[in-house]
Amino acid sequence: MGGSASQLPRDLLGEYQELTFLTKQEIVLAHKRFSELLSKEERESILQKRVPKSKILTLPELRANPFQDRICRVFSTSEDEDGSMSFEDFLDMLSVFSDSATSEIKSHYAFRIFDFDDDGTLDRKDLEKLVNCLTGEGDETRLSESEMDQLIENILEESDIDKDGTINLSEFQHVISRSPDFASSFKIVL
Repeated sequence: MGGSASQLPRDLLGEYQELTFLTKQEIVLAHKRFSELLSKEERESILQKRVPKSKILTLPELRANPFQDRICRVFSTSEDEDGSMSFEDFLDMLSVFSDSATSEIKSHYAFRIFDFDDDGTLDRKDLEKLVNCLTGEGDETRLSESEMDQLIENILEESDIDKDGTINLSEFQHVISRSPDFASSFKIVL
């Protein structure tokens, strides 16, 4: 067994459980996985350390996710906006992507992840980036300009309730509420 410095204090474990949608076992596992991204020396002060985005993205659960960069940006509290994560950032991310998180919480964070320019709305550029992330950037999978325009037009027709040419959070959540599979597919399991 590791030394006590590498284990999560019991009082913090309870506090994290109250503040997240995670069970104690999931928090302990998250702590273990996060500590594995740090050097042995850094593990002594795990709660004060930040893991660079490049190491976070080595996790198999994020490696293949087309939104990996946005996920790191949305959940990182780094003042440098470098996508690095503290243990609490990491827990927040896992909490939102857990099976126990509410659909409202999941849709709020999905909206933030898909809002590539961070302006509080999904406009045509955000939707185009979203589609490109889902279909891939390769020539064989990339939509033609006319296909992309038609798809974005269809998305806006279906989702843009106030017809301002963008999708705001409440419009997005309205669309998500009609997608029964959303909550179960918006998850990361360690």
